[in-house]
Amino acid sequence: MSRFCRIQFTPRLVFVTGLLLGLAQLCGSSAAQASPDRPDGRGTEKPPVSVPPLPEGSWRFIVSGDSRNCGDIVMPAIAAQSVQFAPSFYWHLGDLRAIYKVDEDMAFAAAVNGDFLSCSLYLSRAWPDFIDHQIAAFGNLPVYVGIGNHEIIPPKDRVQFRQQFAAWIDQPTVHDQRAADDPASQKGSTATEPPQSYFHWIQSKVDFIYLDNSSDCFLPAELDWLKLVLEKDASDSDPKHVVNSVVVGMHEALPDSVANYHSMGDSKVSEARSSGEKVYDMLVAFRKHKPVYVLSTHSHFYLEDIFDTPELRKKGEPLPGWIVGTGGAERYKLPVPPSTKARKDVYGYLVGTLAAKGTIEFAFQEIQEADVPPTTRRDYLHLWCIGALLTIPRIRIRAPEKLRRTARRYLFQTRHRQNANRGNPTNSRYAPRAFSTARSSAWALFIDS
Repeated sequence: MSRFCRIQFTPRLVFVTGLLLGLAQLCGSSAAQASPDRPDGRGTEKPPVSVPPLPEGSWRFIVSGDSRNCGDIVMPAIAAQSVQFAPSFYWHLGDLRAIYKVDEDMAFAAAVNGDFLSCSLYLSRAWPDFIDHQIAAFGNLPVYVGIGNHEIIPPKDRVQFRQQFAAWIDQPTVHDQRAADDPASQKGSTATEPPQSYFHWIQSKVDFIYLDNSSDCFLPAELDWLKLVLEKDASDSDPKHVVNSVVVGMHEALPDSVANYHSMGDSKVSEARSSGEKVYDMLVAFRKHKPVYVLSTHSHFYLEDIFDTPELRKKGEPLPGWIVGTGGAERYKLPVPPSTKARKDVYGYLVGTLAAKGTIEFAFQEIQEADVPPTTRRDYLHLWCIGALLTIPRIRIRAPEKLRRTARRYLFQTRHRQNANRGNPTNSRYAPRAFSTARSSAWALFIDS
């Protein structure tokens, strides 16, 4: 069992889990699933949005990342709502599951079913859960999966990720591109060697490049590979390799962005800043030839123009960049005041619309509660991760005295641990947090009943 995995139930999860389990005890699960808006329990349907038709030669794709915590609810909503844009593919920029603790959506589903999700059981189910509940939601739409820092939290590592997600990081478009880039290496590779976690593919004369900075830096071999890819993209000498523009995706943002405090520029890894600066300089040089766009996640909000900072303006016009860590993870505070280009407390995805000449326009699409598919509503009883939960009325339900005593005990222990950890400078990013059992936490709401 990993020392990083923790059973954590936040006050929000405790509140809603307790409410729903209490309702289930009184009314039965079918009543808990019902909605006052519709007799079939599906809730209020969102009216269809009118999407303007695309000009000839244009097409769309969608991007987001960070779907831990609540991704099993948000990602199906992204898949359902994005159908209106007829995207050619979905691109996930990393952080699939939390790994250092049990994801709230998985813990919630287990608690509703009366099960306890231990760390060992969670770790064996985490990535299959992502495949079954998030990738599967997109049906036949191609899905490209990038690696994030949570994919290498022990006991997980990069090799395990490459093995588990080989079907997505080496699907036919990527596999064929690898073969075209280096036919000799493909002939010498073995069937047991997993594909690299950095890759690219060319689609309609646009090169989509995914870079692996899951360990907070780019390794020398990856930098050498990127240099060769960009040199070939800039050249028009090969009629079989024609590129009009480049889209670079990665998990962590490059250094000196608006969100520098949570990026490669704020890492304690010695190679983080220097390798990130090298990539930024490569892309600035490439832009002299063709347009380039940079997408990242890691920070759980939506932010445009992330490279428009005094430090990067010294290198010329800042690269166009976005952060779209809005796939279901716990929300972070914005580094700037909220605006149309800086959105906090939102889930959603970025829609890229390509013109025939290779230029791309990006627009953020927010997910609302009405976008969640009926099957997801059924499985999770209530969409506890979406909307303002403080508006849910407090319903007094008297739990059995034994459960109330258990809840009081664990609530006291939770507060004691939280108070003990406050102000402790040795607490690391993955330090142990408050934890309890699913059953007792679910009833914590009712100890004052």
